[in-house]
Formats: sequence, C-alpha cells, structure tokens
Amino acid sequence: MLKLNRSIDRGLTVLEVVQSCGSCSLSLLAKETGLPKPTLLRVCATLENRRWLIRQKSDGCYRLGSAFPNSVEMPEQADRLVAVSKQQIVKLSELTGMGVDIAVDIGNGRTEIVDSTRTFKQHGVYPEVIGYRPSPVFSALGLSFLAVLTKGEQAKCIEALAGKLQRDERGALPQLPQLLKAIRQQGYAVRADGHWGRAVDYGALPSAIAAPVLANNKPIGAINLVWNADHTNVNAVVDEHLSSLQNAAATIGKNY
Repeated sequence: MLKLNRSIDRGLTVLEVVQSCGSCSLSLLAKETGLPKPTLLRVCATLENRRWLIRQKSDGCYRLGSAFPNSVEMPEQADRLVAVSKQQIVKLSELTGMGVDIAVDIGNGRTEIVDSTRTFKQHGVYPEVIGYRPSPVFSALGLSFLAVLTKGEQAKCIEALAGKLQRDERGALPQLPQLLKAIRQQGYAVRADGHWGRAVDYGALPSAIAAPVLANNKPIGAINLVWNADHTNVNAVVDEHLSSLQNAAATIGKNY
C-alpha cells in the first residue's frame, strides 16, 4: 500500500473544515482537525498563497478564497480587495484609533463589507459587519462609491434601486444626484445623522466618513472610518484624519 502524503492530507482536511463552517478561526480549526496551531498556520499560509484560503483581518477567521475550485464563497474581486487592503486597514485603524471597513462593488450601485477592523471593546460600535450591504443612500460607504460613478451609471443604479430600497431610502432618492455631486467635489462622504443601518443588540450610534477606492480609475469599492458618534464629531475627524483615509484608499487602489 502506498504511503499517503501527510502534508496534502492536512491541507485537504483544513479545506473541508473551512468549507463546512463557512468561516473558521484558528482555534476551531485546531479543535476540528486535531492539528497543533503552528502546523495549521503553515498549512493555512500555503493555502492563502494559492488563494484557496483567505484570512480576514477583522477576526482572523479563514474563508475559502476565489481560487478554490468551484468556490462561490467570495467573488474574485472581493477576495482580491481583501488581500490587498489587509495591511492598509490595520495601519489606518491603528493611526486613527477608529474602526475601518472595506467594502467591494457588488453591482447595481451596491457595496458589501468584506473586511473590518472593528472591535466593540476598542471602538464601541457594532463589530459584526462583514457581509453587510450598507445603504447606498444613507451610509458613508454607499454614498462615496456611488459618487464616483459616471452620471449615466448613477442614473441606472438609482433606477435599479428604486424598487428595492426601504421606504425612507426611496424618499431620499430625488435629492441623491445633487448630494452625490457635492460628495464627488469634496472627495468623501458622511454617514447620515441618526442612521443605524441595521438593528443591533449592542453598540452606540456610529458616525462614519468614507472615500472611494479606484483601480485604474475604475471604482471597485470604498473604505471608511467609523466611530462612536458620542466620542467626537465629523468635522474633527475630517480635519485630523481625512488625508490618511484618502491615502489608504489610493494605496489600496494602486495595489489592487
């Protein structure tokens, strides 16, 4: 009987566990596979290098990457954006002391958060946002992305969104083109006052500013700073941190 290749067997076992869990921490991998963490780190690093796995900076959990055969877990554009933005969002979060979200274009004027540095203990806002699709009308991420689309693209997106948004969002659509024009001119978007975005069990009302991420002049997503609205106001954050946010967006776009 031929001897099995132990390294390949371990790699396949890791992939099976991640695929069954959807998102898997190193501790859970160790529990499910029975492998020591140092071994798992080497196996996972190899799989990350092949883009069969991707590790999120927000929680350190592993998910299937875009190169995994027949994987529909994460579109290639999202996978790539997470990979090139990892260091930048952590660096920006450490520099500002605020949470940072990165969102990818998913079509029809919508974005989806694919990674985040938020922690409740440090930032005081709801941290479980990966996979969430921010409002294109009230969120900083959604507005900053829409603002850099061409007028024709904006019109098509607004038309597509009209029948899918909640009533309060639909009511804001007539004023949206003028708002997007102003956002494009100033280079960043602000989360609408009082906008929660989703029902949460804990965390304070957040504020946020966002900048678009462009690769070869094409909008691919957006990045934001998010913080407890009670801690500081938008103007203070803009004055102190806007340039850092815009620089991070530019670097991510360049590396994409």
